[in-house]
Amino acid sequence: MIAIDLGAWSASQAAAVVRALGQHRYIVGRTHLVHALAFDAVADAPFDELAEAVAWARATLADSSIDAASRDERLQRRSTEAELAAVLSVFWSTGSVADSARRRLRESLERLELPVAATDPFDPHGEEAIHPLLVDAGWELVPLYALDPARHRGAIDAFGERILYDAAAFEEETSIPPLVPLHELPAIGPVELLSALDADGALVEPLTLWVEGNSTYHEYVVRGVKRAAKIEG
Repeated sequence: MIAIDLGAWSASQAAAVVRALGQHRYIVGRTHLVHALAFDAVADAPFDELAEAVAWARATLADSSIDAASRDERLQRRSTEAELAAVLSVFWSTGSVADSARRRLRESLERLELPVAATDPFDPHGEEAIHPLLVDAGWELVPLYALDPARHRGAIDAFGERILYDAAAFEEETSIPPLVPLHELPAIGPVELLSALDADGALVEPLTLWVEGNSTYHEYVVRGVKRAAKIEG
């Protein structure tokens, strides 16, 4: 996979690109898993779209059959882009609501004896060691060979010559196993939610998107996502 810079340096920009990533015409599926501890920490945030998820988190963490410090899959909620955007918006903001969310998360981690790793936020080399994994979000795109000539003409035209698109689509379709074009956010754990802001309240590095598949296709889609999110560059 390769990383594409989304140009999102702030909470509002991160939330905007998450929403845009889920709304464009090239998406055929998504899997966004958000941990109960993350939803529980944002219980006081003024987002109506979080109400159901917060209630779920409280019930889940109160369930005596679930070890909240474990890797139990029941601690992960399949979430919407609206819920995901709201969570990131809270943790990556400044002010009392964000401070409260970060404090609640730290207290929960300390109570469960889950240490916050001494790594830099968004370090791709430390992803496998993240525990708990608080946000794991990604999208599946329409395969190149399944693009509709009318509905998806923009992506096809992005290859310049039709023969280049046809060759890329053929390579994708005949690969064993078949190549699946994917977009994934970085793995987000405690460090990313608690320590991702610099002294000025911006992300320590811009949010990136990890992509798998044809680079021309992905670059075209990401340009559209950034336009929809009103992010320049």
